[in-house]
Amino acid sequence: MRALIVGMFALAIAAGVAHGQGPDAGAAREPADRAKTVEGADPQPQVDFCEVPDSILFGESRLEHVKKAVNEHKRLTILVIGSGSSQMPGADGAGKAYPGRLEEVLRQRYPHVDVKVVAVAKSRQTAADMAQALEKTLLDRKPDLVIWQTGTVDAIRGVDPESFRASLDDGIDHIVDAGADVILMNMQYSPRTETLISLSNYADIMRVVARDRDVPLFDRLEIMRHWNDNGNFDLSLATKDLATAYKVHDCLGRALASLIAEAGNLDGAKVRPTQ
Repeated sequence: MRALIVGMFALAIAAGVAHGQGPDAGAAREPADRAKTVEGADPQPQVDFCEVPDSILFGESRLEHVKKAVNEHKRLTILVIGSGSSQMPGADGAGKAYPGRLEEVLRQRYPHVDVKVVAVAKSRQTAADMAQALEKTLLDRKPDLVIWQTGTVDAIRGVDPESFRASLDDGIDHIVDAGADVILMNMQYSPRTETLISLSNYADIMRVVARDRDVPLFDRLEIMRHWNDNGNFDLSLATKDLATAYKVHDCLGRALASLIAEAGNLDGAKVRPTQ
């Protein structure tokens, strides 16, 4: 039963989170109050579907290793540790998933920096599973930054909350000892699966751990909830059209790039996800 729920959760997001008529038509829904431009009327401003409020995206924690790697060594290696939601299907899925989009955005923003994003994603892994494998992965990859996406499988399996928190602490310890920065990333948001899986307790634990360990949290749950509630994307509909899933991953990659730039003080100022 739990395996079925995992599959349904991944399908609801990765297989399409909005309906459309073709490769681009379903990428995002128009806000309900937007009307077609009529002759003589002022054109409607273009909607930034990737917009994320600063209060959700940015925090006070810094990425000092990222700053040093970029400013002194002109290179940045990022390791993404995650589950199936860090992947996209298809031959070009790696480039369309958020790790690939993150790499592309950072390369465009910092052409003088050698940026490399490596994704190590395995389905159905708990935080404890990932923490256990971190030491070897860190030794092999030697990243400047680790983006650790976790929480969903723990929530589905009902992992003891204190054990979940201890696993997060263990994983952060491994990353810090390896001389890298860390960003915690929590779960995806989907109205359909929210009724099946109780995510809030595990999401809250990740927020507390991020605060107590002074590491940035990429609050994917609240970011995607904002997009859904604001009408940027319709995350309640699952279809075979991947256009919206691709767009959501593109926006996630852009938002991550903005968080890294701000927390690493790479630009000297906060920037919007689409810049």
